[in-house]
Parts: sequence; structure tokens; C-alpha cells
Amino acid sequence: MTAPAVSDDAEASPAGGPPNAPPAGPDAGLTMFELARLEEARRRAAEVEAQVRDSGSVRTRARKPRSWLSALAFVSALGAVLTVYRPAEPDVASLDEIAAVRARNRPGAADSAAVAAALAAPRPGYGRSGDVLVRVAMPGQLVESPVALPAGSAPLRYRWVRAADSSEADGPHALAPGTGVVAPRQPGVYRIAVGDGANRHVVDDLTLAVLVPFSQKFGGAVNGYRMGSWPFERLGGERPLGFVEVTARTARLPVSRHVRLGDFVTHDRQARWPRYVVLSPRLLDKLELVVAELAKLRGMPDPSRIAVRINSGFRTPAHNSGVEGSALNSRHQYGDAADVAIDADGDGRFTSFDSRVVGLAVEMVEKRHPELVGGLGVYVNTGSPYVHLDARGRRARWWR
Repeated sequence: MTAPAVSDDAEASPAGGPPNAPPAGPDAGLTMFELARLEEARRRAAEVEAQVRDSGSVRTRARKPRSWLSALAFVSALGAVLTVYRPAEPDVASLDEIAAVRARNRPGAADSAAVAAALAAPRPGYGRSGDVLVRVAMPGQLVESPVALPAGSAPLRYRWVRAADSSEADGPHALAPGTGVVAPRQPGVYRIAVGDGANRHVVDDLTLAVLVPFSQKFGGAVNGYRMGSWPFERLGGERPLGFVEVTARTARLPVSRHVRLGDFVTHDRQARWPRYVVLSPRLLDKLELVVAELAKLRGMPDPSRIAVRINSGFRTPAHNSGVEGSALNSRHQYGDAADVAIDADGDGRFTSFDSRVVGLAVEMVEKRHPELVGGLGVYVNTGSPYVHLDARGRRARWWR
């Protein structure tokens, strides 16, 4: 069912309050119209949750084993599940952890002033949010340097190292103020190391993903990993530029504050490594802005404390065709869509109320950043409510 259209120029006062009264508390900064929508979301969420309570808990509880043999089988099965699935709790970098990583990269006394200045310069992440930690590039492409040398600094040398083990991937190149860097010629996931001699310092809080070009897909597979064909691919329709290679070691690399590279791997039955994903930094940026918006509503200074679970990121066309209810041209196939569950109210659960508040936060982000407009699907009538979020470039809304 499609959600009713929302007018951005209408405002309303929250029930029980005087017209145009200034909001207070965690809802400070919202317009009267947005506050009214938030109150309506809370009311409707309470109704849905009351129905859920009446029909039984939506959470599955493990039964107590009746014997030591069944207990052993239960523990073994649980261990097997945990090796495949991530826990619901987020594995994200807090502000303190990010500061600790950058502190480890501070130059020593033997390094030059140029190295010290380069590594001491602020390095926010990419995007409007500043929390996107990956840049995507084609092999050999000129990209913006993740290390900004102050004007007038002496040139340094940079080289790319593999993100999985920090082994060197190419020879040294000159790095001067105001210049870019050239991506490695080989696809993979890299970090940059800078120095002025024998010493080098790896900047390990920002990552460069060099794509496997789309032209390297043969017979519906990339290096043996089955993909299938994109809708209208043979007719010149939309298709990705390329694919990010994911190994068992790089799957846990952060690509944004709340998202790991492995979160975008297709949930199909392929068990081989490497695997390949399509990943849009624009989507990551939008997701982090939504989480930051929720943190503002709750009055939290550190958005990393908000739990985010990626239910579904990239889907290969072969897998997408078997997902019930999925559109033929689903944005999941292009890496700019994700189904996410966010604990918006901080109660440790993912509920229908959370999904409604996340929907409100998406509306606010798109209002402030129209370049990130896209689709929003709020799913509340399921056992585990979630939100579909994408950055397709045009507005789309639905409610189920």
C-alpha cells in the first residue's frame, strides 16, 4: 500500500500545545508539522505494539534443553549460527575509538615536519555526514587524496597498501599539496601510506575500493561468483560500473560509521570467497545522516551508540529474482538500497515504532539534502519491522 503524499509546506501544532509553540527536549529543532507527524507515529506504533502483545511475543525464545545431550546439540547449533550471522548489536567505531586509531598514526620524533603536518591534519570521512569511510574508484583513476597537505608543505611520497594485511600494492608516488592520487591498477580494497623516506604511516581510517570493471563479468559470473544478468542489460539498460571484491578478511572493514563491507554481501547460498558487491557511497552517506538525525532527536552526542542492523544490502540479480515481493528492477541490484532496522528509541528492540520514527528522519534528511532523495518503504506489519532506504535520485514512498 502506498503511503499518502506529504506536503513539505504545511505545518501543524502538536496536540495539546499552543500554535507555533517552540519545541523543547529531544524534539527541539522540529517544525510543528514534523512534531505532529512524530506524535501520530507514536500513537499508531502504540496501537500496533498492543496488537502484537495480544497475539503473542514477536521474539522467539529458546527452550530449555531437557537433557545434557540435547543441551550439547543446542550449543553446537548455536555456535554454527553465530559463525554465519552477525549479532544484533552493532560493531561500530565510537568517537573515542576513531580518535585512538588516529593517535596511533601520529608521527614519531624521527619524522619530518611535513609528515607530522599531513597526519595531524583533520581527516573527516566523506560525504555530507562526514561518516563515510570509503571512496569507490575505477582502476588507475585520479581521486582526491585522503591526506590533505597544508599549502607550502614539502612533497611527500605515498603508496597503496592492501587493507587486509597492509602489504605494499605498488611503488611510491609523489604527493604534493593540492594534488590528487592515482588509484591502483588492480581491483581490491586499499589504504594509503605516506612518508618521506624509509618510514611510512598507514592512514587506516579511510579506505579506497578499486572496482572490478563490469566488463569482466562473463556468463553471468565474476571470477566464478554467480551474479546473473541485470534487467535490460542486453538492451543497454542501467548497470553498475563495477564490483567491490570482498574477502573473508576485508568483510569486516568499516565503510561507514555503522556499516561494514560484509553487510552488503548478498544473502545467497554461495559460500566461496572472494565475493563481489555493488556499493554506493551516496547510500552510506544518507544512512549515516539518518542515524545522526535520530541522535539529535534523542539528544545523543555520539551517533555510534544507536544500533543499526543491515537486513539486506546488495542483491545479485540471480538472488533478487527469488526474493518474494522484490521488484524486477530493485535498487538492491545497484548497491544504492538497503533494508535496515534501527533502534531509534534505544530500548534494545527493533519495533514498528522505530520504523515510523526512522521514516520521519528520512523525510527530514531529504528535505535538507535533496541531492540524496530516493525511496522509503516502511514495513511495520512484519514479525521484525524494518525500513527500506535507497538513493535512487527520485522520490518514492510505500507503507506495508
